[in-house]
Amino acid sequence: MSHVMNTYARLPIAFARGEGAWLWDTHGKRYLDALAGVAVCGLGHAHPRLTTVLQKQVATLIHTSNIYEITLQERLADRLAAISGMESLFFCNSGCEANEAAIKLARLYGHKQGIEAPAIIVMEKAFHGRTIATLTATGSRKAQAGFEPLLAGFVRVPFDDLEAVRRVAANNRNVVAVLVELIQGEGGVNVCHPDYLTGLRAICDENRWLLMLDEVQSGTGRTGTWFAFEHSRVKPDVVTLAKGLGNGVPIGTCMAAGPAATLFKPGSHGSTFGGNPLACAAGLETLSIIEDDGLMRNAVVIGDFIRDQLRARLTDVAGVKDVRGVGLMIGIELAHPCGELVSRALEAGLLINVTADTVVRLLPPLIYTREQAQLLVDTLVPLIRDFLAQSQTVVGSAQPAVQPV
Repeated sequence: MSHVMNTYARLPIAFARGEGAWLWDTHGKRYLDALAGVAVCGLGHAHPRLTTVLQKQVATLIHTSNIYEITLQERLADRLAAISGMESLFFCNSGCEANEAAIKLARLYGHKQGIEAPAIIVMEKAFHGRTIATLTATGSRKAQAGFEPLLAGFVRVPFDDLEAVRRVAANNRNVVAVLVELIQGEGGVNVCHPDYLTGLRAICDENRWLLMLDEVQSGTGRTGTWFAFEHSRVKPDVVTLAKGLGNGVPIGTCMAAGPAATLFKPGSHGSTFGGNPLACAAGLETLSIIEDDGLMRNAVVIGDFIRDQLRARLTDVAGVKDVRGVGLMIGIELAHPCGELVSRALEAGLLINVTADTVVRLLPPLIYTREQAQLLVDTLVPLIRDFLAQSQTVVGSAQPAVQPV
């Protein structure tokens, strides 16, 4: 009997080692990783440069405390400020902690304006974490069920719908911020239209709201730029980051600019482990490797290749609704719940994920080669075709195929 709490529907496999984009299980079978620990291991596994830095840091200093100055934390803050345009950073251990800090910033911002019950606009199908505050901000009743009462202070609107945000602005004077993922990862790899962020910035400016972006999954080069917001000319007020920042070493950050940058004072917020020397050494080296090895450009080239290949080879398949994404954030939406594809892919030596019940989600490491991308497509396409053929036989009705672009 396992003494680990039963919080995960784990697959019956354990991995013993990894190298680059490959993992080996405890029986020696090799798997192509197209998930990267859910957008965490952008450098793949056992990257030699990162390994050397971590070994040196472990042998030097792992943890002190935020009671004291941490030189590596200051260096990482400077580096992230330079690439993001943000002015101040709070370091923590995960995405939900970074989003929790953003929520606290928004509430503090509202109280300083004399608003007794500050509210934050959040989106349908959003995912921001599993603490009580971030769970309330999350747009999934499945994730929230059983944990009521949830928190007050959130107003939910449809994703990618500026008119819905404007309606809230006209009717709710307690709103102080908008919290949004520009690409909804857990929600199904949903990508906003090009003018959405520009429109949100304008609405926030008109109403003196904070524009807060959750880049936990889309950040650290995954979409071809350091942050997904860089695909526009918009500068947000708050950005949260985690997952790929430490390539597996737990680290997250809440970054702020403008009026949000100086809201926190000593005692406003804190974290025991946040920004310790080991985590910051990992963050600094991860950023350096991404830049030195041209991995953001690679994310664009390989991501476009995978999507083009998938569209070309699935265009005639009934039951494929869409192939979408940006960089190496890719979703294949099917007409049927397709969770069993995860096990089928596992048997074929491929690691994938299904989210929002009907979306095959691919989050390959940023180091993927053209050959590995081709192997991914060559392995996955027959699995999808076979699955949908069987599903159509059961359902007895065809669904529209994806249209080529």
